[in-house]
Amino acid sequence: MLKKIIECVPNFSEGRDLNVIKQITDTIESVQGVRLLDVDPGESTNRTVVTFVGEPGPVKEAAFRAVKRAADLIDMSKHKGEHARFGATDVCPFIPVVNATMDECAEVARVVGKRIGDELDIPVYLYENAASKPERQNLATVRAGEYEGLKAKLAKPEWKPDFGPAQFNIKSGATAVGAREFLIAYNINLNTTDRRYANEIAYEIRERGRWKRVGNIEPFYYKGDVVYFEENSFPDGNSDFVAGSFDELAQFYQEKYGKDLYERYKTIGLDPENLTGRPVYKDGMFTHVKGIGWVVDDYHCAQISMNLTNYKITAPQDVLEAARELAVKRGIVITGSEVVGVVPYDAMQQAGQFYLKRMQKSTGLPVRDVVTTAVQAMGLNDVADFDIDKKVIGMPAQEGVLVNKKVTDFVDEVSRDTPAPGGGSIAALAGALGSALASMVVNLSIGKGEYDTRYDELCQTAERAQILKDELIRAVDADTEAFNEVIAGLRMAKDTAEQLAVRAKAIQDGYKSAAKVPLHTAERCRAVLDLCKIAVDIGNEAVMSDAGVGALMAYAGIQGAIHNVRINLPHTKDEAFVAEMKSKIGNMLAEAKELCEGIQARVERSL
Repeated sequence: MLKKIIECVPNFSEGRDLNVIKQITDTIESVQGVRLLDVDPGESTNRTVVTFVGEPGPVKEAAFRAVKRAADLIDMSKHKGEHARFGATDVCPFIPVVNATMDECAEVARVVGKRIGDELDIPVYLYENAASKPERQNLATVRAGEYEGLKAKLAKPEWKPDFGPAQFNIKSGATAVGAREFLIAYNINLNTTDRRYANEIAYEIRERGRWKRVGNIEPFYYKGDVVYFEENSFPDGNSDFVAGSFDELAQFYQEKYGKDLYERYKTIGLDPENLTGRPVYKDGMFTHVKGIGWVVDDYHCAQISMNLTNYKITAPQDVLEAARELAVKRGIVITGSEVVGVVPYDAMQQAGQFYLKRMQKSTGLPVRDVVTTAVQAMGLNDVADFDIDKKVIGMPAQEGVLVNKKVTDFVDEVSRDTPAPGGGSIAALAGALGSALASMVVNLSIGKGEYDTRYDELCQTAERAQILKDELIRAVDADTEAFNEVIAGLRMAKDTAEQLAVRAKAIQDGYKSAAKVPLHTAERCRAVLDLCKIAVDIGNEAVMSDAGVGALMAYAGIQGAIHNVRINLPHTKDEAFVAEMKSKIGNMLAEAKELCEGIQARVERSL
């Protein structure tokens, strides 16, 4: 069963003193079971974003220790920086990553928040999915007034902290602890140092939107005259419609845009019942985007600085392309972009596939190639190195001992006087090579004019081939590990009746695993044969022979894997299990033989 893995991304109000930052991160790394992923200090913002992951227990402990260390080292009364902040540890969110739920992360936030308040006397506010009240869900609302306004805020009954004293902690300020979806801190770089230009685009993109203006709004919207609500005059922010009351406007807004205008203005911080004299807001282009423009002296450019709070709904590549269009209209050039901290693999994969499709290139490429495409297309190396291994979290990797050997070392390992690696591992490798060849054939077809009408089908085939290839590569080590279960059982103690029973069960379970793993390999190789069939049917005639070789490798993988299923069955006493396995492999072998022969006949006709 997969372990529960959560992420913690505390933001500390120190980005210039590397010694202080190091002391905080050393504290995090002192907790066993925690992996420090990224440390991203910003001199202009005077803020450091730290990212670490682990199981909930160690992450909770590391988070508390880090907050405590930051409270010892950082004096907020002396802090200056470009970024909004109200505490030494400004925010401390917990994020579900693997096999963990949002509710579990919210509970972690409550436990850590209470401990911070009780033991460190720091006011703590819970936010987003851990918020104790709906009005505290939005971080910007919780942090409004920042450190300088915190004393007055704490004096208000409605802003009593969730944990800790309702008293101003001059040195440490306050801390927001929450649970949220994976947030991508994403900045877009402009060829200007004019902050107004960055804000111009940020306000168009972000969910909050901007004040509606009229008059001189082309190409720079900010130069127009602000539109205000007046008595009996309630303009729509996105059109020329003007209602006589807010109720009428809200009804129009619901019918036209399918959204609640009352909630919209409440989120902005305005009272829908008292809008006369207040500016009308135009909607932003995207939901789940918070953004503002600023100038980063370190980079000598203005940036559109954004938090993408749900990349599954609003993806970074969509935001970037919208920003590029808006920039062109204003004579501005986007020179690249930047991810602060880390980014999920699936976000980068989707971005890479998006740009590959735009270029009419194959989306069925190796994992790293797809991610590299995203890095290049988004200009993520523009102002700082983007190290894929460090910046992309959840990046699939082949971590097996065998598959990471050099070819010569692997072959030598097979040749030695040990039972593993053996035929099962070789069968898996054969299938992986067959799938790689199927991918190669369709990828060599994409981009050729005569295959353009089949672009989607070819891409789907290549993508599936990459998935099967990677699964079969993992099976190279899995087969050896499965047989090791048998060996471990054989080595168990057998001095007593109880030990003999435990040993016998372990051996039986081991032989079942040793049969199931190669069956899984055979099933994957059988799927590879289907891809080879597609490759010979619609692929590039010039590489038909490669599709034929791929099919032969896949068929060899099926035969080899089935041999390894059969050799383990006589040792298994579970008759129902044996009968089921024999039925599966018998049907599979007959189908595979017929399919492979058909593919070879097709290849022969093309030679």
